[in-house]
Amino acid sequence: MSIDVVVPQLPESVSDATLISWHKKTGDVIQKNDHLVDLETDKVVLEVTAQETGILGTIFKNDGSIVTAGEVLALLETQATQNTPPASTPNTPIAETPTPKTTDIPLSPSVRRLVHENTLDPAAITGTGKSGRLTKTDVLEHLQQQETVKSAEPTPPPVAPVAKASKVAPKTEPSSAASNLRPEQRVPMTRLRAKVAERLLQAQQNAAMLTTFNEVNMQNVIDLRNQYKGRFEEKHKVKLGFMSFFVKASIEALKRFPAINASIDGNDIIYHGYYDLGIAVSTPRGLIVPVLHDADQLDFAGIERSIANYGEKARAGTLAYDDLKGGTFTITNGGVFGSMLSTPILNPPQCAILGMHAIKERAVVENGQIVIRPIMYLALSYDHRLVDGREAVQFLVTIKECLEAPAHLLLNI
Repeated sequence: MSIDVVVPQLPESVSDATLISWHKKTGDVIQKNDHLVDLETDKVVLEVTAQETGILGTIFKNDGSIVTAGEVLALLETQATQNTPPASTPNTPIAETPTPKTTDIPLSPSVRRLVHENTLDPAAITGTGKSGRLTKTDVLEHLQQQETVKSAEPTPPPVAPVAKASKVAPKTEPSSAASNLRPEQRVPMTRLRAKVAERLLQAQQNAAMLTTFNEVNMQNVIDLRNQYKGRFEEKHKVKLGFMSFFVKASIEALKRFPAINASIDGNDIIYHGYYDLGIAVSTPRGLIVPVLHDADQLDFAGIERSIANYGEKARAGTLAYDDLKGGTFTITNGGVFGSMLSTPILNPPQCAILGMHAIKERAVVENGQIVIRPIMYLALSYDHRLVDGREAVQFLVTIKECLEAPAHLLLNI
């Protein structure tokens, strides 16, 4: 009996997907819920699993194919008969490309793709990620080491050319060393990267985007965090970071200036009575913005726990569409990469985005005295069609006030 392996229902507004890679090949014994194939959409990577136990039969769609919901990818033979002739006999061997054994080791989609394309064995690579997981950097370093070993191998001595009775000078071919001085590589853009490019260009073309800046003294937040982070982690089993303070401060500012929590739909303005905050996360696949739904209902521990969970899922490529859906305001933190100042781009259809940056000790004046304080520059990009400059500036000042006096956030005053 044969059953179809089909493309699952795709997320809303997603019309098709790209088949990234098969993890099984024709003739493999499949157990129920085995991971068969990865499909990449504009938003997430979908894992197609086996619905029954059997043997993988004909594969209709190969790597790189564009597929739609309900389309048949392969056949799964659920009852294998002993009379079925083998695909190949010892007299007529068929050369097969060795397939890396990726099923026993959890790999993110980007790592899995590198392993598949370069025919690597993940077990032979030392992982430096969490719990020994392989990262993209681990695979790239392994490939670099292989290239180094190959280049160090002695080359055979050149064979002396046989003299010929000809007056024509031998044609000189360019050496391989010279041709490798300026290497190029053309690769197709991933679905996620193409979608990010489309949305960023849309933001540039369809919004009157401006950016306002301010600076915040992080001393009180740092002192409060240092005082309670040990007890916080012991009680809630999650670290106390800075992002929860910024989420709470942003919610307070959004409540005071509802236009910044709104969006434009044609000639209408939609004022959102809820606070779904997107937290930008950088992954090997590109920038992803999971959403903290009803963030105003979360306490500090709930915010930190949700952000940590989203970070792990994003790096593993297991974010679901519901994790990315919606969002009324976005926070992005370029400071983790060392950014001092930037102008973040809007995440349509949202009308504002807050940019955090690196914390640096600077000389500032307090009460007529020059003192050293940990300072962070903040940037708020906004759509001037909906948000006036006065509102944008006061919104950023509100965040600054909440962070410099964090008791406001704790006491709700």
